[in-house]
Amino acid sequence: MKYTILLTLTLLLGASVAFAQGTPAAPQSPGIVGSYEGTLKNQPVTFDVKTVEGKLRGQLKTADKSYELTEAAVNGEGLVSLTFGKDGKLEGKTDGNKINGNWIAGTEKSPIELKKIQAAAVPANPASVAPFNLSGQWEAVADANGQPFPFLLTLKVEGESVTGSSSSQLGEAAIKDGSWKDGKLAFTLAGSNGDIVMAATVVEGKLTGEFDYSGQLQGKWVAVRKN
Repeated sequence: MKYTILLTLTLLLGASVAFAQGTPAAPQSPGIVGSYEGTLKNQPVTFDVKTVEGKLRGQLKTADKSYELTEAAVNGEGLVSLTFGKDGKLEGKTDGNKINGNWIAGTEKSPIELKKIQAAAVPANPASVAPFNLSGQWEAVADANGQPFPFLLTLKVEGESVTGSSSSQLGEAAIKDGSWKDGKLAFTLAGSNGDIVMAATVVEGKLTGEFDYSGQLQGKWVAVRKN
């Protein structure tokens, strides 16, 4: 039954998951995407990671150097292996809000601790919500029981009405009952085997929210603007 639900969710989102050797993979643990602060060798360090076309992209910065993420592996148990070219490697574990482990450079191994920076809450007063244009394409990833589902979301906003579609190599699903009101996005992806109800808010320019597939499967999703 779980396999059937996951398969149907994949088809509705129009998602495809691609894994290539030497290419950062899509996040497989909830909350790995985001901005982090921490320490390495008792010095401050930052780490920013996002999904681009279903793959993890990121940059780790110390006071005197920046490291580009070139390979990424995060399994369902939260074990993390992040490679930054020939400069170094981060191996550890995440619980969604923290990454704790070791920074390995050559034969040297140093403890590293990273904590996700909490995003600012959406203002409670609708009048204080800054205007935001949702229309366009968004590269998104939904997480269902640790399984990533990347998909391309196309939105068209006219007043409070939202239309569009979700698509990938496996097909396309139309948006129905879409709305954008008081800083909150809500819509339904229509499918022959059931609907997915999705909701999100804009946090630091990203869409962040939750989905519900016919009351049988729930999870979180995040999207960054493509154009």
